[in-house]
Amino acid sequence: MTPAPKTGKIRVTILGSGTCVPSLTRSACAVLVEIAGAKVVFDCGPGTMRRLLETGTGIHDVSHLFFSHFHPDHTGEMATFLFAGKYSPGPRRTRPMVMAGGTGFARFYEAFKGVYGEWIEWADDLLVIEEFDTTGPDTRSYDGFFLTTRPVPHRPESIAFRLEAGGVSVVYSGDTDVSDSLITLAKNADLMICESALPDGWKVDGHLTPSLAGEMAQKAGVRRLVLTHLYPMCDMVDIVSQCRSAYDGDVQVAEDLMRIEVP
Repeated sequence: MTPAPKTGKIRVTILGSGTCVPSLTRSACAVLVEIAGAKVVFDCGPGTMRRLLETGTGIHDVSHLFFSHFHPDHTGEMATFLFAGKYSPGPRRTRPMVMAGGTGFARFYEAFKGVYGEWIEWADDLLVIEEFDTTGPDTRSYDGFFLTTRPVPHRPESIAFRLEAGGVSVVYSGDTDVSDSLITLAKNADLMICESALPDGWKVDGHLTPSLAGEMAQKAGVRRLVLTHLYPMCDMVDIVSQCRSAYDGDVQVAEDLMRIEVP
């Protein structure tokens, strides 16, 4: 059967390619995906709002904010994002933002409200809180795109995302170890943004190396692979070569503000 033609185009911007380690060049984890009618942000680590502004995107422009898990380098600016979204002067938000994560996200959000109270509470018609199932695949339909999640091995709430629009697909792994679930989610994806925290030889539980990320991308038949969530050791070795030992597609190392047109 001939595959359906791809009619959509998605712009991806790496907002943060780093980790919890402070860096002048790599903010913590965040990715902006722009589709007609939607600006979707995956994760919101420290530095995200500044990077958004550098792309010309204001916080009121963000339509969806999704979290792969609750570690601070992925959620560290959630409270400040909500605080700024409530009190920033100038044009206000005109449509609700969906904010969601894996199982337990509503409780996580309530805990933040327990600390900051009304400072981060938006009007009920401006913020929609959702949770994705972490026991198996979960699919949602939003205005302009479909989103599928699958659990990945890192934290109990950890999920990876597949966004599809117009026959074009982008996968974001979040933090993960080797995962058949992620391979299934990434099947034939046009772009996979995959964590590759540490170089080959430095493997730790809950994270990938370049060759392991490449191996999963190869098994999934991913067209293009971007390695992200990079600890400083990754800048000291040729992680592209390490990845290419297992993956024969197009591979790049993420940099903050890198823009990618998909397909």
